[in-house]
Amino acid sequence: MAEEKKKKQTKKKEKKVRAPKKEEKKDYKPLPRDENFVEEQAGNLVRKDSEEKKVEDSEIKENEKKVETKKPEDVKPGKEDKKKEKKVEPKSVLEREYVIPLRKKVHKVQEFRRAKKAIRVIREFLVRHMRVENRDLNKVKIDKWLNEEIWFRGIKKPPVKIKVKAIKTDDGFVRVELAEIPEIVKWRIKKEEKKVVGKQTKKKEKVEEKPVETSEEKKEKEEGEKSSVESGLKAQKIQAKEMKHTATGKHAKITSPVRKSLKK
Repeated sequence: MAEEKKKKQTKKKEKKVRAPKKEEKKDYKPLPRDENFVEEQAGNLVRKDSEEKKVEDSEIKENEKKVETKKPEDVKPGKEDKKKEKKVEPKSVLEREYVIPLRKKVHKVQEFRRAKKAIRVIREFLVRHMRVENRDLNKVKIDKWLNEEIWFRGIKKPPVKIKVKAIKTDDGFVRVELAEIPEIVKWRIKKEEKKVVGKQTKKKEKVEEKPVETSEEKKEKEEGEKSSVESGLKAQKIQAKEMKHTATGKHAKITSPVRKSLKK
């Protein structure tokens, strides 16, 4: 029994004993004090800088080539080019006059919607008779004065019928105007035109260059300003001397009694 116990103890001790760890090989990293190491690092940095410069130079050259090879069609027109481009006015293709009846369709609607309905009826009538593409109501442009004529008596009482002049242009739009313009409306149109002309003339006057002053004129102006300032200062000093120490002048406004020395 004793021998068996000793064998078990020896086995346990053998199991506990472990093999020594293998030493890991460490790569040698030279210290920065080594001259060879410093030289190698400096050489690597120089190489990197030269490579980066070459890459940058190549990119710059490629960009320059792209700019040179760009066609004038690819370049977008700037603000100056847009100003030079003149707007081409659309030409009239068709011109007609109509008396559009509004009573039937307008009186079916509530009173507070009748003026709006009248404008819609005009659009629908012209879309059909002027043969607008796809019956698009947005292509019928109603004039300002025609709109005012319909709204003249308010939203509840639009006119029963109206005479209209329709002009169709080559871009597919139909412009509608009053065929018979009343005298009051003519007067208002002229008044607005005058306002527009007046604004344009004012802008032109501002744009006109001011006359250039010579050096002699500038000197004369400066001397005149200085003399006027000096004369004003002198006049102020003289007035101050006259007003000083007088009961009628500066001290006349004081309401409180002036204290006097007591008589002995």
